[in-house]
Amino acid sequence: MGKSMRPPAVAGYFYPADKKELEAMIADWKKDASAQTKNFSLGVVLPHAGYFYSGVVAARTIFSTQLRNTAIILGPNHTGLGLPYSVMTEGSWQTPLGEVEIDSAIAQRIVQGSQFLKTDTLAHDSEHSIEVIVPFLQSVNSFVKIVPIVIAQAPGEIYKKIGHEIARIIIQHHWQNQLSILASSDMTHFESHESAQRKDFLAIESMIQLDTDELLNRVQEYRISMCGVGPVVIMLEIVKQLGARHGQLIKYQTSGDVTGDRSSVVGYAGLTVN
Repeated sequence: MGKSMRPPAVAGYFYPADKKELEAMIADWKKDASAQTKNFSLGVVLPHAGYFYSGVVAARTIFSTQLRNTAIILGPNHTGLGLPYSVMTEGSWQTPLGEVEIDSAIAQRIVQGSQFLKTDTLAHDSEHSIEVIVPFLQSVNSFVKIVPIVIAQAPGEIYKKIGHEIARIIIQHHWQNQLSILASSDMTHFESHESAQRKDFLAIESMIQLDTDELLNRVQEYRISMCGVGPVVIMLEIVKQLGARHGQLIKYQTSGDVTGDRSSVVGYAGLTVN
């Protein structure tokens, strides 16, 4: 039986389905990127809304840094389908820009070394939180491979344990210089621009400090509807073990900055971690 190929689920909806249109859109954002020397980032936080709303945040963040040849991408589960901590371990993902292979060797080792993560494709089939990031990766590295991991809601301690498991496997196999760890998350959902910005910067402050306990506390205390808090906590726990010391906010905006309607917005943040 051949390896599975995941077709795009949200092309034509979250981003253009036409290759030339998608390339032109990303190329426009790339022109705005700084020409300065870019360092490799251990970790990255990216939004996953439609490109009209959050594409400029994702692009500015991706183009501000360098990424390794394999990207572990952690995204939240919006569909409720599949296993709670789901890794797609073989095959490829199709986007309008072409095919991206899963790094099967790394994906399978991660599953083997974890008590939580399991091989599963159902959680990935219709999920957009990882898919919308892949074209940006293709635009900076046509040879990029991915390890897609979808994470359901869980207690914070489980997120932290998963992060420690993945970090241990990376260190054990000396993969530190082969991998970038990406977390996919939007921020506050459907509050006023002012409320979203106020809450989101409380979460961003904790992310910059790599303080996962404080991030989890603030998300709960201030009811911050950040859909990817699990992926972000896992990413931060991994990169702290790999030597990361601080995060940097690259860009923040809300959907209100695009539409002009600031009465009910979604927040988007792009960060790098080194």
